Amino acid sequence: MVIGSLVIDLLGPILEFIAPFIPGEVFPLYFTKVYYQRPLIAAIVVSIVAGFLGAFLLIRNLALIGDGLAHVTFGSIAIGLVVGWVDPLWWALGLSIVAAILIDFLSYRKWITGDTAIAIFLTGMLGLGIVVTRIWGGGSLASVEGYLWGSLNLIDEESFNFIVAVCFFAYILLIILYRSILAISIDSIAARVQGLPVPLISLLWSILIALVVVSMVQIVGVLLVTALLVTPAAIAQLVSRSFLTCVILSQIFGVITVLLGLYYSTELGTGSGSMIALVSAVLFVIVAISKALIKVFFLPKENAN
Repeated sequence: MVIGSLVIDLLGPILEFIAPFIPGEVFPLYFTKVYYQRPLIAAIVVSIVAGFLGAFLLIRNLALIGDGLAHVTFGSIAIGLVVGWVDPLWWALGLSIVAAILIDFLSYRKWITGDTAIAIFLTGMLGLGIVVTRIWGGGSLASVEGYLWGSLNLIDEESFNFIVAVCFFAYILLIILYRSILAISIDSIAARVQGLPVPLISLLWSILIALVVVSMVQIVGVLLVTALLVTPAAIAQLVSRSFLTCVILSQIFGVITVLLGLYYSTELGTGSGSMIALVSAVLFVIVAISKALIKVFFLPKENAN
C-alpha cells in the first residue's frame, strides 16, 4: 500500500530530528531506523484512533465490545495462519466485521442483549482459534500466541501498511459520523425522529469498532486491547467538561500511554503490550487520585455544597 510509504517519508525525518532529545539507550532507535520507526508510528496511529473511538464507547456503555472483538480477532488470526492464502490480518478483519455486524443485528432485534452476544462470540471464537491451532496449527502456535500479548516485532512492512490504512479510513469515517454517532449515543429515539438512519449508522459503528480492534492486536495484544481502547478515554472523562474535550484528551492520553509504555518496555526488556497496559492503568490511578485531592484541598466550597 502506498499510504504506509507516504507516512514513513513524511514522519521519518521528523523522528530522526528529535531522536537526539529522546532519553534512554534503546528507545531512541525507534526514532532513527526505519525498521523501528514503523512500529512506533503504528502504535501512535492506533492510540489516536482508539482514543477517539473509546470516548464514544464509554458514553454508550460498550467498553467490553472491544475486548470481545479482540478475542474474535485472535480466533480469526489463528484460522488465517492455519489456512493461509492471505495475510492473517485480512482474515481477522473479515471475520471481525462479520462478528460485529451479527452482534449489532442480534442486539438491535432484541433477540439477546448486546453483552450476551459479545460473550458468545468472545468465547466461541477464542475457543475455535485455540482448537484449530492445536489440531492443525503445527509451527504456527508460537506465532498466534504472540498476538495474545502483543509485540512490536510482529509489525513488518506489510502489517504496517495494513494498520496505517485501516486506521486512516476509520479516523476519517469517525470524523464524518461524529455528530450522528453522538446523537444516537445520547438518545437513539430522538435521533430517529430527527430522520437519522439509526440502523445504518449503528452498523457502520460496529464495523468501525472491528476495524480499530484488528489494528490494535499487534500493538497491545488480544488480552490487553482495553488498555488503549477504554483506559485513555476513562482518564479523559475524569478531567473533561465536555464531550469534545474528552475526545481530544482521549487521543492525547493514548499517545502518552503508548510512548511511555514503549519507553519502559524497551529499556526494561518487557513486553510492549503488557507495559502499555500497566502504564495506562497507572496513569488512570494518578489522575483519579489527583482529582480527588484537588477537590478536597483546593475546592472546599464545592465540597460543602
